[in-house]
Amino acid sequence: MINEERLLNLFLKLQSFDSLSFHENEILDYVYNNLKELGLYLEIDNVGDILANENNLENHSKGNIYAYLKGSLDDSILFSSHLDTVSPGIGKKSIISDGIIKTDGKTVLGADDIAGIASIIETLRTIKEKGLKHNDIELLITIAEEPYCQGSRYFDFSKIKSNKAYVLDLDGKLGRCAIKAPSIISFTIEIFGRSAHAGFSPEDGINAITILGNALSRIKVGRIDENTTLNFGKLYGGEQRNSIPDYVNIIGEIRSLNSNFALKLMDDITKVFNEEAKAYLGSIKVSFKEEIKAYSVSKDSNTIKKYNEVLNELGIGDIELITTFGGSDNNNINKNGIEGIVISNGMNKPHTVDEYIKIDDLNKTSEIVLKLMTK
Repeated sequence: MINEERLLNLFLKLQSFDSLSFHENEILDYVYNNLKELGLYLEIDNVGDILANENNLENHSKGNIYAYLKGSLDDSILFSSHLDTVSPGIGKKSIISDGIIKTDGKTVLGADDIAGIASIIETLRTIKEKGLKHNDIELLITIAEEPYCQGSRYFDFSKIKSNKAYVLDLDGKLGRCAIKAPSIISFTIEIFGRSAHAGFSPEDGINAITILGNALSRIKVGRIDENTTLNFGKLYGGEQRNSIPDYVNIIGEIRSLNSNFALKLMDDITKVFNEEAKAYLGSIKVSFKEEIKAYSVSKDSNTIKKYNEVLNELGIGDIELITTFGGSDNNNINKNGIEGIVISNGMNKPHTVDEYIKIDDLNKTSEIVLKLMTK
C-alpha cells in the first residue's frame, strides 16, 4: 500500500536538511507541517530552551514534537524517531546507485534517523488516503538524541497514553530488535598537584601526571565483563616541558547493562584516584552523570510478540533479539514506564561517511510500521 515514489522523495527531502544536534529547527518545522496536514494533534515542548541553558547555546532548536491520532482499534502505540544527525552532517548530498542511497563520502547520510521519520509520515499518509482502521497512534519526534538522548530526557512522559513503543533507530537487517541497552555514566576527573621548576626544584612540585598514571595503572579498562565497558577517552594538562604539571583533566564513560554496577564502578574509580592523590599530597575533583539508564525488555513481552507477528505476516522472517551497548531514546521511554523496543529501519554504517540505506529496506520498514499501526 505504501507509495514508494513519494516515500523516496520524502526521504531525500528530509536528508537534504542540515540537522546537527541542537540545530534541528528547519527539519523540525518541515516534519511538523507534514503532520499538521495529516490532521494529528500536535505540540512542540520547550525542551530546546532547557538544553540551550544547560549547554550554553544561543541559536538552538525549539523542542520535541509530540503528536496524537485517535484510532478505532483497541491498541495504543507510541512510535519514535529523532531529528538530529552526527557530524560531519553539513551539506549532505544523496547519491542513488543500484537501489542504494548514500552520499559522496564527505558526510553522513542521515538515515540515522530520518529513515524512521520518513517511514512514519508515509505510513500516516497511507492510512489517511486508504481510510484504514488503526490503533491510537502517538509520536515522539525528538531533538538532541545523539548527545546522550538529551531531548527525550526532559520530555514530559505524562502525556503518553500508550504502554508500548517502537523506536525506529537501529541499524542492520530488518527484523533486528534491541531489547537491552546500557546505562551510560559520563565522568570528569580533575587532578590537582603543585607546580615547580622541573630543573631547579622538582622536589617542590606535585606531579599531577604521575598521580594520573599511577591511578590508571590500577584500573582495568575496555571490556570489564560481558555487561560493562570502561573508557578513558580524552585528557589534557600541564603547561610546558620544564614545569612540574599541577593540573590534569581526564574524561571518560562507563557503559553497563547493570545500572547499580555502573555506579559502583564509578565509586571504585573515584577511590583509586583519591588514594593516589593523597599518596602524593595532591587532590582530585570528580564529577559524573548517569546520562541514560539501562533497560531490559522480556522476550515474552506483548510488544515483541506483536512485532514478530508483523514480520512473519510480511514474509520478512523471524525477529532477531539483540543486546546493544548503544543508547537511544528508548532508554528514557522505558525509564518512564513504557515498554519500548528499538527496531531496525534499514540503515547501515551509521555515524560514518559510508552510511547507506537500501530503498527496498526503506519501503519494507514503512510496511512494518503500517502493519503495527493497523493491526
